[in-house]
Amino acid sequence: MSAPTETPAITPVAAPAAAPDQAPAQTSAPANSGPINDTDVNHWKDQFNDVLSRPGDHINSRSPSGAISWTTHLFDCFSPIDLCLITCCVPCVTFGKTHHRVNKHGNMEGYEPVNTSCLLFCGSSFCGLHWILASMQRANIRSKYNLEGSCFEDIAKSYCCACCNLIQLEKESEHREALLRNDTSEQYKSNADMVYPGAN
Repeated sequence: MSAPTETPAITPVAAPAAAPDQAPAQTSAPANSGPINDTDVNHWKDQFNDVLSRPGDHINSRSPSGAISWTTHLFDCFSPIDLCLITCCVPCVTFGKTHHRVNKHGNMEGYEPVNTSCLLFCGSSFCGLHWILASMQRANIRSKYNLEGSCFEDIAKSYCCACCNLIQLEKESEHREALLRNDTSEQYKSNADMVYPGAN
């Protein structure tokens, strides 16, 4: 009889490592990544088309009789100082910030300083047409929060007091969105009944 033969052990072979000069496979980027957002582009396109289709209605528009007063004033533009400086140096950033707050997320979720509205405002500023976008934004804010005003006021304030107008819109929208969220963190009220533990 012949001696039994042993079956050689099979050792697993490791997969070949990727060459160091090969880049890993890229994942596809989201459709709206980057500063240009399709939603914002469509928003402004629809706004322009609406104004161009019925200019008389927009020019003669006024807030309804039950509209409420603004909580911020046009010339309260030096406070807070950081908002004042940013708006005076790069007004497009404040414009884009307000647009995001009013039309997307009141708590500023997903906000990027350089966005579609910011770039559009910057481009229109080189042509001297920034007041058109600012007056349209002011009209949107008046409509959303039921604030007093008219189209003529929107145009006059956006053209003659550009930075003060942008600061007012940012502060007003921040205040109104906080009220909509019932956010009382900005208006802290002390409680006389509060005591420290062990202070009895």
